[in-house]
Amino acid sequence: MKIAIVGTGYVGLVAGACFADTGTHVICVDVDEAKLNLLRRGEVPFFEPNLSDMVRRNWPKRLDFSSDLAQSIRGCDAVFIAVGTPPNEDGSADLRHVLAVAKDVSKNAVHDLVLVLKSTVPVGTNERVCAVVKEHATYKIEVVSNPEFLKEGDALSDFLKPDRVVVGTNDDEAFAVIRRLYAPFVRRQNRILRMSPKSAEIVKYASNALLATKVSFINEIAGLCEAAGADVEHVRQGVGADARIGYSFLFPGLGFGGSCFPKDLRALVSTAEQLGVRCRVSEAAVAANEIPVAIMLEKMKKGLAPLKGRRIAVWGLSFKPHTDDVRESAAIRLISLLVAEGARVVATDPEALGTAKVQLESAKLMDSVELVGDEYAACAGADALVIATEWPEYRNPDYSRIAEVMLGRQIYDGRNILQVDVVLEAGFSYFAIGRPSSQPTT
Repeated sequence: MKIAIVGTGYVGLVAGACFADTGTHVICVDVDEAKLNLLRRGEVPFFEPNLSDMVRRNWPKRLDFSSDLAQSIRGCDAVFIAVGTPPNEDGSADLRHVLAVAKDVSKNAVHDLVLVLKSTVPVGTNERVCAVVKEHATYKIEVVSNPEFLKEGDALSDFLKPDRVVVGTNDDEAFAVIRRLYAPFVRRQNRILRMSPKSAEIVKYASNALLATKVSFINEIAGLCEAAGADVEHVRQGVGADARIGYSFLFPGLGFGGSCFPKDLRALVSTAEQLGVRCRVSEAAVAANEIPVAIMLEKMKKGLAPLKGRRIAVWGLSFKPHTDDVRESAAIRLISLLVAEGARVVATDPEALGTAKVQLESAKLMDSVELVGDEYAACAGADALVIATEWPEYRNPDYSRIAEVMLGRQIYDGRNILQVDVVLEAGFSYFAIGRPSSQPTT
């Protein structure tokens, strides 16, 4: 089979590389020639574990890159739209790029094909794309909704071993094309779920809304635990042991971020409002997500009073580990608040220094922030350490090295990843989310 994927961002490139890795001939289309030249050298412009290796393994035999859409879609069984849908000011999804690609594909198609909506789009988008196709296409083009479910940091595994493949179409021939494409990924068990396009569009938003709600919920319970003198880690374990609930996303911390949860929840709320429905739980999840960072700031203001003039080490800048994505990062939000209080920040991250610098420069924070490549160097002369992203290498640090270079003895664990007894034995005070603050044993 031969397919084209329009958009070489996170979703498009992961999908293209994974399809190519199973023998499908894939052409990834993008208007950015500089990015395409990088990809032809096997250089991926963002960090995703093992993705660059997969790209190099398949280019140019099964995976190619082009800026010529008209030429790229010739002979293709399917064309995937994987362009961005950034939020408008009201939180709704901006569909201009999706509709523009649909128009270009329709006008340039020289044979029948399947047009697949891979971008995250609100319910009703399939109908809008169908209207564009009807207006501009000469050949039969069936529009299929096929939302992505990729976790940054583990995207290849998610694509190669999917929990489910959602296919929204009422056309049997189009469904057969998509089923054939995904067959290599569902050999053990058929996880392809066929439904209407509208249902498929809602599945993506509903899934992310529910996961984000679990995060906001456990953070709310963390607040209750602090007020009552309980330990949220014990509560989390007791709640998650219920098979109906489970442990996934039931981890307290500074809140969710990234390109999906915040944007998708706002888009869901906006779409519901347009349809005359109010999604109160999703609204609450968005509002609750702002609270943990504010709570951590208050802990630091109390423990380090005054914050003005303090030097704060921050471990982690990406919104989650195994990615360089700092969009809506809790770490960046906390840093901005610390700077506003007059503190100076020295921050580090295994992968996100470059993307964080761009974000911090845009927010005009770099005069008060220093970025370093080593977590122990970040601690030099610091009055306190904050763990803002749960990178694996931060879970069991060398406390003696930290003690040698830090001035203060306070650790603020924004992800509850450290072993409390070990922290205390090393002579540090420990502050976390939903756990009693603890003083050193010596």
